[in-house]
Parts: sequence; structure tokens; C-alpha cells
Amino acid sequence: MISGKPVVCFGELLLRLSSEPGRPLARGNGLELAVGGAEANVAIALSSLGWPSRMVSLLPDNPLGRRALAALGEAGVDFAHVGNAAGRMGLYFFEPPSGPIGGTITYDREGSVFARATPEQFDFIAALDGAGLLHVSGITPALGQNGAELALAAVRAAQAAGVPVSFDGNYRANLWDAWDSDPRAILQDLIGQATILFGNHRDVSLLLGKAFSGDGPDRRREAAVAAFDAFPNLQIIASTARTVESATSHRIASRVDLRDSHWQTDEVRLSPIVDRIGTGDAFAAGVLLGWLDGGTAQAMAKSGLALAAMKHGIHGDTIAITRADLEKFEPAGTDVRR
Repeated sequence: MISGKPVVCFGELLLRLSSEPGRPLARGNGLELAVGGAEANVAIALSSLGWPSRMVSLLPDNPLGRRALAALGEAGVDFAHVGNAAGRMGLYFFEPPSGPIGGTITYDREGSVFARATPEQFDFIAALDGAGLLHVSGITPALGQNGAELALAAVRAAQAAGVPVSFDGNYRANLWDAWDSDPRAILQDLIGQATILFGNHRDVSLLLGKAFSGDGPDRRREAAVAAFDAFPNLQIIASTARTVESATSHRIASRVDLRDSHWQTDEVRLSPIVDRIGTGDAFAAGVLLGWLDGGTAQAMAKSGLALAAMKHGIHGDTIAITRADLEKFEPAGTDVRR
């Protein structure tokens, strides 16, 4: 049963076009279409789990935009605040991993209607009305000056409305490097207004200009404490640790740091992996569900890991399962440790 205040997700929807495993794009004859985008992935996951979600974005009024809109509707996401504008849809092309060859992504999103949008094209006050959380990611500000202004406008509107902010670092160096950007200053401004941060020791190193090691729980705690000291509004930092054995076999663990405590799961081995894309967004949705339920750090870490693990076995960018499916899923090795 759907209950609670909706989570508002703000960001760009994308279409993903994938070649067959083992057939590079340069030699491909067909592509499979899927709908994605970091924030939309979170909205779809939460809605399917029974928590109301609301998407705020901009799409072209053409068949591609309508396909993306349909994906939100299929999952029960409120898309009343997804507008239309003349222009193109953001795309990316995915060559799946095959054998010893890793996967490759080629973006084709420059000049999309969302990347060219301005804050005046969104009614953030109306979109945040009655909301319990705003979820944004570091992909939006990385798109360019317009994207940075959009992200800042969204989080400032949430702050003015008294709505907590969840921020997923999702650092994309290629996007930041494509324009005259200052990612540290922009991200510091955004994260300074966040209650929840999805990021690891590398993200903290970027933000604070200081190196932190991810070797062992104590070193990861050191990075979290430094972030809490630097950003007084932060209450929760959630992250995963991934060990890549091969293109189709990984081990992951999840961790949630609070200001006065933390919890980390044991590693779970995932093999064979069907699709890694979107697993970080699934993790974010699982952690947010635990937080929205009023759960402990342990509960947040376990639900985040479970949803991320399940997403590794599902094609496409999104995961849409019921809460009952999540609750009965128990991957081996999810016993928690301090």
C-alpha cells in the first residue's frame, strides 16, 4: 500500500540503446531500447516498492519522449511535473561486457532539451509541495553551466520549502571535463544543503581536497567523519565497496555511516551478472526506503545491498519489484558486522 510523503526526483531521463553481448556497436545490426537516467531509476524503484515518487524533468514532445514518459507511468511514478520542449532526447549507447571484455558507454546527450533547460522552465515550488524528500545527483550539474544552475535551483527550492535533500555523487569526469567547470565548488554548494549523501571515500577526497583511503572499515569511517565535520547538514552517508573479479563476477558490500555510528554488511558475490547499469541507483533507492521507513543504519544498509544485488540480475537501467519481493530476498553473506 502506498503511503508517506512523495520523494521528488529531479534529473534527465535518457534512452539507452544496447548492442548484443559480444557484438561491438561498430559491427552491430540491431539495438535494444531501454529507459533510464539516474534519478528516474530511483523514482521507478521507489514507486514499485510502494513509496510514492514524483519525477521532475523535461522531455521532447516526440515518440522518444513519450516512450520515456510511458516508463514512468508503467511504474506508477507521478509525472505531472515532467514538461515538454522542442528539441532532442538524450541518448546513450551501451556495449555490454562479454567474456574478458568490459562494457563501454558512448553518450549522445549534448544539446538535449534537459541539458539546455533553465530553472525558469520548472515550477519547483509546486513540484515540492507536500514532498518528503528531494533526490538529485551529480550528473545534472556535470552537464554544463545550465545543469549546474538547475541543480542549485532545485536544492535551494527544497531548502526554502523545508524538504530534506538526498544527493548521489555520481561523479562523471568526462562530463565535467567537457566544459570550464569547477566541480569541487559546485558540489560543495550542493552537498552543503543535503541531509543524505551517496558517496565513498573518493567522493570525500574530491570534495575536501584531501586523500582518504578506502582500505578497511576504519579508513572509510575516517572519510565519513571528515565529511560530517565539513557539512553540518549531513546526517547519513551511504556507500558501496565493489571488488571486480571479472566482467560477470563481482563482490559488493554496503555501508551506512551516521554521525555517531555506522554499519557495514559482509560482501556478497554476484555471478553471473546480467546487467550492472543502474545498480548504484537501486542501492540508493533501497537505502532511501529504509530511511523513509525510519529504519536503523543496519536496515538501510541491508535494504540497499539487497536491491542493488537484485538489480545485477535484471536487464535495463531500472528495477521494479514489490516490497514483498525485496523483503524475502536474502543474498548469501548479508549478515552485518560493525
